[in-house]
Amino acid sequence: MSRRALPPLLLCALLAGAILLPSASFPAEPVSPAALAPLPPPPSPPENPTAPEKVELGKKLFFDRRLSGDGTMNCATCHDPENGFTDALATSLSYPTTRNWRNAPGLVNAAYRKRLFHDGRATSLEEQALFPMMSPFEMNRNLDYLEEVLKTVPAYVEAFQDVFGGEVTRQRVAMAISAFERTLLSRDTPLDRHLRGETGALSSRQRAGLDLFLGKAGCATCHNGPNLADERFHNLGVPEDPKAKGDPRVLATARFVGKVSGFPEYRTLREDPGRFLVTKEPADWKAFSTPPLREVAATAPYMHNGALGTLQEVIDFYDRGGGDDPKKSPVLRPLGLSREEKESLREFLATGLSGKIPEMRAPVIP
Repeated sequence: MSRRALPPLLLCALLAGAILLPSASFPAEPVSPAALAPLPPPPSPPENPTAPEKVELGKKLFFDRRLSGDGTMNCATCHDPENGFTDALATSLSYPTTRNWRNAPGLVNAAYRKRLFHDGRATSLEEQALFPMMSPFEMNRNLDYLEEVLKTVPAYVEAFQDVFGGEVTRQRVAMAISAFERTLLSRDTPLDRHLRGETGALSSRQRAGLDLFLGKAGCATCHNGPNLADERFHNLGVPEDPKAKGDPRVLATARFVGKVSGFPEYRTLREDPGRFLVTKEPADWKAFSTPPLREVAATAPYMHNGALGTLQEVIDFYDRGGGDDPKKSPVLRPLGLSREEKESLREFLATGLSGKIPEMRAPVIP
């Protein structure tokens, strides 16, 4: 990305994820799920290798309110360590006078994800990091101005020189934040210990829930592999929030994103098209990414718009076969779970997938 100011239209397109490499379209029919497995060590990309000094710099930037246009928000505003690196709101906090339209995804184990955001528009943490800063309904920060602001802070000037061997740039800001985010890990849950062969790692109720997860409940159809996510996109028929639909600020956000994404009928939007705005594939209408599930108990409410408030509501939703959208995924079907089965599944999700996340305190900001 050039360090010169971006033309307004190009900037808007980047915000909406319209400029992306072509991605494979995923078939609607089920595929054989990848086996569950313990998480390996997190990746350390050769173009941005993880190092302690870089992580520490990224942590400071993550908590620094200078990254927002009015100085009131930082990354932790919507990705709060006390809430599983989300904000416990149905739709995430927004820049003053605007309204966001999606739930804040959790960051735990984001290091393993191949696509970021609910619509998958970013393919790396480095790419992801700049989107909220630029977004007019999130942090609303001009990146050229941000670079100059950070260059007025001697401690940052010195840190960027030490870590990167050069001056502050937006790319290096994103690299440092990404290095920090790759340390936000949960790899020692009861499920992980069970998968490593530890006898008794799961209680009898958790084990019953795992059996349902893999079998009757069908969770592992999409929540599979080491990170419990198939890296695909599905229309679950999640209902729209009627209050949000009636909020002109949400409507403005939806139409703005549709407009800069190149959707000709953007002024007709009254619902979230999901992955469609990235791919323009009709099959991706209202499809959203499968999230990983470790520490899921800490990240309520759930779904792309926070429509489901508790794990019990999520289980009931899937037990009914998802929502009412006639174009929802054919994978969804009524499950016929008993009350006891639902409780076992909830116990597995709530405690069998919860481990130890390093205690996180905000650093001293220079």
